[in-house]
Amino acid sequence: MLEKLRQQLQQHTPQRLDHVALPEAAVLMPIVERPAPTLLFTRRASHLNTHRGQVAFPGGKREPEDTDLYATALREAEEEIALAPGLVQPLGRLSDVISLHGIRVTPWVGIIPPDLPLVADPAELDAIFEVPLSHFLNDQRTHTDVITVDGVAHYVPSYRVEGHVIWGLSAMMLVELLAEGFGMGIDLYQRPPGALRHYPERHTPNRSRQRRSAAPTPVTRTTK
Repeated sequence: MLEKLRQQLQQHTPQRLDHVALPEAAVLMPIVERPAPTLLFTRRASHLNTHRGQVAFPGGKREPEDTDLYATALREAEEEIALAPGLVQPLGRLSDVISLHGIRVTPWVGIIPPDLPLVADPAELDAIFEVPLSHFLNDQRTHTDVITVDGVAHYVPSYRVEGHVIWGLSAMMLVELLAEGFGMGIDLYQRPPGALRHYPERHTPNRSRQRRSAAPTPVTRTTK
């Protein structure tokens, strides 16, 4: 499974939003190399002023000393969960996404060994947990969030796993991983069966600078 994923991501051409003048950030989507592979998530600490209690991948804003955005993802993962950069086998990047807070986020996919002594930074996180990839490949969503961005409806899956809710920006990144990395028939633009939860229309920051695109992944994607 993971070797196929490696091949698929090496062939994938993600969308880059280098033309968008926004602050940059990066996240690491760590796949744990178990007999049944899992995807590692974090939960933001409840005392934070923003995004508290939300599920996310390790990551954060780019710092001046970061040589590139992959370095950002590795540094943030080390700071947040004590993941040593040398233990990450990089597989490739996914398409840039833009948050409602006006940050361009680049996701990176990597494989990590199982049972590492990871520790959540209490200043930022209150949990580290894993979810079997099969949970997502079997499309065990609880419902679909309909998020309309600049007039375009995005059908974003929402998952609940042992009390954790995986939704919003993290779920949008996950859709591309499933579609491009595993060939799953999942699409942010196609209405899936099941319950829908609608949200008010949103508009992306600096929309006037965005270029429209007919590519299968959106030029701009947004969190709730």
